[in-house]
Amino acid sequence: MFVFVCARCGAELTVPLSQVSLPAHARQIYGNGVQLPVLMKAGTFAVDPEPWGRPWRMWDEIDPGEAEARGIYAPVYALSDSVPGAMVIAPGDIRGTRLIPEKHGGACCGLDGADGPNMACEACDLPVATRVDDCSLWQAVRLSPDAVHRVLVDGVHAAPLSWAELTEKRESTPPFEPISTWGGRLGPGHYWSWSPQWEAAAGRALAHLLAASEGQPVKVPNGLTADVFQRALDALLPAGPPRRRAVLAGPGRPAPDAGVDILLVPVHPQTGQTWTPAGPAASAYPVPLPLGVWLWLVSPQPYVPVPASGGIPQDVLRDDPLPPRPNYLFRADRGTFQHTMVRLPAVRSPWLRTILENLTQDRPADLF
Repeated sequence: MFVFVCARCGAELTVPLSQVSLPAHARQIYGNGVQLPVLMKAGTFAVDPEPWGRPWRMWDEIDPGEAEARGIYAPVYALSDSVPGAMVIAPGDIRGTRLIPEKHGGACCGLDGADGPNMACEACDLPVATRVDDCSLWQAVRLSPDAVHRVLVDGVHAAPLSWAELTEKRESTPPFEPISTWGGRLGPGHYWSWSPQWEAAAGRALAHLLAASEGQPVKVPNGLTADVFQRALDALLPAGPPRRRAVLAGPGRPAPDAGVDILLVPVHPQTGQTWTPAGPAASAYPVPLPLGVWLWLVSPQPYVPVPASGGIPQDVLRDDPLPPRPNYLFRADRGTFQHTMVRLPAVRSPWLRTILENLTQDRPADLF
């Protein structure tokens, strides 16, 4: 466990926190006027390896060699020139800080961090963090890596959970959820939708699937996996019989066949490491999925009525209707897809670059 302290005066700025991997949806911008929840679980922090926020440089100001050194292999609108390595935490875990009123940014419902660090150390006034809670953004506090230090608060490093322990916990992420909206002319409300977390996870995975396809048609497993990926793969890749096959693989699953080309595998939520198989399938292309999404794909959790007497337990089917399935086809998150694609060396291939350029210009909105 660690606490973060002010680099100038040493004042404690957080509760004790344990490190986890940065969620796939950390940079997602979702919908319009949507009230997204907190990004990080309480008591955790993640390190964002990339720069975030101002100052910005436009693409035509950046030498291609510099961009590739930063892991960017295709044009983007602009790149952040801030210090990389911000620590991302839940807003409720910050301590000993105050907001800087003049750093409100250009937000309409909250703070968007556009003006740089907007939280200062109460003890010495050093700007130490940026709070983000505007509509359509995941709520988080980003501790500036050049303004805080990490301090170990106990001498015991708990080992990350094993894959077996993680799968036994069964903390899967449902594909549908109610989306809350900020108050407007008709007041606050909500609607049922595909999960924003699933859309971001699919955006990242779809970029990897296209890179793994090598420009050939790809087939994914039927069912929910096909609902999430197959329509976009069929639209973006050449028509014809599938030449490459993707399967769900991971802890507790049967060993993939030797002829499988692509594996949809989980990412460890604490270490960020992608699960890798042993044996002949080790050469297949691993496509990363958040563990919660992967768990639901390999073992969907339907809401099954449970007989009971007396008071109604939480898991009993009630008289009110079940949550409705969204009335539109699944769409991967465009921003997450683009963010991932430009960071894959495979995007330098002309056919994949064409897909990215067409998406940026006029790709039909029903895919993303």
